[in-house]
Amino acid sequence: MQHNQLFFLALVSSILVVLYKFFEWQIVEILTPFLMPLLWLLVFGFFFVITIRTVITLLKNKNWKPFVIQLVTILLWLFFPFTQVLLDIDFKMNKSEREEVVSKVENGTFKPNVSYNSSLIHLPEEYDQLSKGGGEIVVEKNGDSSSILFFTFRGILDGFSGFVYSPTDQRPSRNDFDGDFKEIEKLDEHWYWVASY
Repeated sequence: MQHNQLFFLALVSSILVVLYKFFEWQIVEILTPFLMPLLWLLVFGFFFVITIRTVITLLKNKNWKPFVIQLVTILLWLFFPFTQVLLDIDFKMNKSEREEVVSKVENGTFKPNVSYNSSLIHLPEEYDQLSKGGGEIVVEKNGDSSSILFFTFRGILDGFSGFVYSPTDQRPSRNDFDGDFKEIEKLDEHWYWVASY
């Protein structure tokens, strides 16, 4: 394999891995969790084959550039918090729109409208991108106030994650929203990120 060709393939395989990691949750929304392993196998299988080839080329021909590209990508993959960065961006970019939805729930404009679950609200099209996995939010009554969950990942069976609006700024309990939260992180006043898995 020519040096320029291997360099190009190393670059392409690395870009695919980085793009996959950055857009993983948007892709799962499109492909579903059932098809994601196939895409993962294609992207990381290609990357693995090219990485092996760059190691062989490094040892035989002392051509280190393609290997360095692969090594940097592996370090990014292992140590860069792709998911956390994307969650921070999502939260900051969509906070005001989510607060509009909260206001409409609190004033009664948006009411539970899913026949099989009295705590679900299917958001209108203009807001449905604010909650992944179908554009539905979960409203949990706590006395006179309501906590609201916007999904960031809907899950297959019972695992999910999302942004929770807490009107009293009280930290969600481990069992709110029928979840067994393993992670609860305060993001801002009244806002938390939760994960159940």
